[in-house]
Amino acid sequence: METESTEEIMLEIKDTLVSLDLAERFFCCDLEKCLGQCCIEGDAGAPITEEEQAKIEKLLPEIWDDLLPAAKSEIEENGVAYIDEEGDLVTSIIDGKNCVFTTYGEGGMCLCAIEKAYREGRVDFKKPSSCSLYPVRLTKYPSFTAVNYHRWKICRCAEVLGRANNIRLYRFLEGPLTDYFGKEWYDELTLACETYLEQYGSND
Repeated sequence: METESTEEIMLEIKDTLVSLDLAERFFCCDLEKCLGQCCIEGDAGAPITEEEQAKIEKLLPEIWDDLLPAAKSEIEENGVAYIDEEGDLVTSIIDGKNCVFTTYGEGGMCLCAIEKAYREGRVDFKKPSSCSLYPVRLTKYPSFTAVNYHRWKICRCAEVLGRANNIRLYRFLEGPLTDYFGKEWYDELTLACETYLEQYGSND
């Protein structure tokens, strides 16, 4: 953080460049209001790695009965994942938007069939890292990984709840960020965010 212009500042944590949104934005998922719409909105599935694809294929029998009929047909015909228009490997979708692993609970609440099985002790894989990290998105480049906040209208209620509870985005995602990057990385991020906020405050 060598410049006085906040527009030019990125948080450089090891081999990542982190958006200031993680420090500035308030965020806390409000599932009672959004009903998990991030699982069913958008024009592509959730980004996954080849390793995650293999894990999902292996646990498929354990979650099969939880899937929607259309999802079963899609998986049988095209598999659990596909390459999207940007060349990324993503989970298969139905109806042009719904992730094939979306199920529904009481009141129309969207649930992830994989995570549901994990919480019930039926599988040892919680869900793809991109889902755990959401609304943060990772973009990998040859020399670094960009860590950015994907901001859209369905998460507005999460921003409101986060502000009401004074929870910054980097704090809300402490568990997923630590799981993905490691505790040393997250501790460095925390220090950088706190230092930045002390110096500049929030523009949110």
